[in-house]
Amino acid sequence: MEWAVSGTGRRWAAEALVALALAFWAVVAGAQPLEDGGRHRVVEVIDGDTVVLDDGRQVRFVGIQAPKLPLGRKGFEEWPLAQESKDHLARLALDRMVALRYGGARKDRHGRRLAHLYLEDGTWVQGDLLSAGLARVYTWPDNRAMARALLDAERSARQAGRGIWSHPFYRILKAEEAGGHIDSFQLVEGVVQHAAAARGRVFLNFGADWRTDFTVEIEAADMKTFRDSGLDPKALEGRRVRVRGWIKSRNGPAIQATHPEQIEILPP
Repeated sequence: MEWAVSGTGRRWAAEALVALALAFWAVVAGAQPLEDGGRHRVVEVIDGDTVVLDDGRQVRFVGIQAPKLPLGRKGFEEWPLAQESKDHLARLALDRMVALRYGGARKDRHGRRLAHLYLEDGTWVQGDLLSAGLARVYTWPDNRAMARALLDAERSARQAGRGIWSHPFYRILKAEEAGGHIDSFQLVEGVVQHAAAARGRVFLNFGADWRTDFTVEIEAADMKTFRDSGLDPKALEGRRVRVRGWIKSRNGPAIQATHPEQIEILPP
């Protein structure tokens, strides 16, 4: 589908802006160029990270998680700033042409497209939402493209206290607080007290008792991804880190890290 503009000059100018934006963000992210997914009009905004295109397909914005709306789920409590995130996205992209770009897996288990979106003027939609403080970085092992740029955009909003970063619901947890947030996606900070390896798996323990204290688990099958990125989890002992992911109960609260972008090394 071509850009819905009058005149080939404007169309090519819009495409050139998107191409320049893609090249810029690829350099910033140290990433390979994203793959072209075509151009479509946004006809509906479902929430802060999901839209419907003019061909009926839903697109879930890869690499971010916006505050959640109930969307018909019984008993689901709306997250703070969820409506604000949706409204911001509607002002940004509704009834506008967007370019889809892929950097990994193209569909999720619900059949939604997983893509980065760019407006005609080159605006990267994910980056805009993160910079506004209306989403968090939420990467997957099969969709890591642009992760560094995503984290940079989130960091700018967090340091400025914009959007969700001024609300206690989204505050970064201390390692000792993780146990009170089982079955939720969180950012957790602390010092790795001990890094242990067992049967190829690595455990980053944040307390004296691994049976009860917060732990980050890395499966043997995921270690190659960490090594290839230059991050040795066993070398994190004594380092202060920030880890993001779903907190589960496994001998105390734990996050499974499947790819290095989940772990950020912080100053002492």
